[in-house]
Amino acid sequence: MSLSLEDAKLTAEVITTALPYIQKYKDKLIVVKYGGNAMTDPVLESSFARDIVLLKTVGIHPVVVHGGGPQVDSLLSELGRESERIDGMRVTDKATMDVVEMVLGGQVNKSIVSLINKHGGKAIGMTGKDANLIRAKKLYMQKIDDEGRPQAVDLGFVGEVESVNKDVIDMLIASDFIPVIAPLGVDANGNTYNINADLVASRVAEFLGAERLLLLTNIKGVLDKQGNVLTHLSADDVDALIADGTISGGMIPKIAGALDAVKSGLRSATIVDGRVPHACLLEIFTEEGVGTQILRDK
Repeated sequence: MSLSLEDAKLTAEVITTALPYIQKYKDKLIVVKYGGNAMTDPVLESSFARDIVLLKTVGIHPVVVHGGGPQVDSLLSELGRESERIDGMRVTDKATMDVVEMVLGGQVNKSIVSLINKHGGKAIGMTGKDANLIRAKKLYMQKIDDEGRPQAVDLGFVGEVESVNKDVIDMLIASDFIPVIAPLGVDANGNTYNINADLVASRVAEFLGAERLLLLTNIKGVLDKQGNVLTHLSADDVDALIADGTISGGMIPKIAGALDAVKSGLRSATIVDGRVPHACLLEIFTEEGVGTQILRDK
């Protein structure tokens, strides 16, 4: 397909504007958590895949960690099973774990790999169980009861990340592959755990020493109580917003992942509006970005 003169001028202008950012992030690793509307809207799916391929093409190394909650919910519903959530975490018994593993490790993961490859990438799919990529342990959530006492809540086969096998990812990146990771982990006894994808992405970014962490979501970013987007937050700001209830429910795991990442050494983690076409490129290659950036120091 040939470009018109006007289109060619526009393309040249865009490339020129993005060049400093391309140079800044060349040979750097960026972890992207892929989820929300970007996984269910065909236009946004294509936009995401093209973004990931372009990043790899210009010498940046993307690592994709994906969710798949709606797809799991859909199959559970078809099977006549209900799924309870506590602060955004799915309570997962053995039967639910089997469904989660089938959907995330099979259907969703392979679909994303296929989409990236369709747009010219070399994606390779894996779960955290493959090559012991993600070593996990059982997660107990802490809740405060009506009398103000902390209580441990058993979520079933829900885990947290103990470690990430960096050598596996390094090998794939060195071979020009784009890793696509389903958020499952395994413990020393071979038990499989469902792990929140935002928290997996955060820990992967931490263990790999990533330059950036992008968490795609279905909202504009972190909102204040008036509904305004908070574009830049420090770790202290986030702690205060959680304490006063501004950040609550399903946003807590996402924010917790971003917060853990910056506290572990990443310069920043960003909650990105995944409903915006080419959200990843806009976040990386523009000054304004498309979400809320959480920084070690504001």
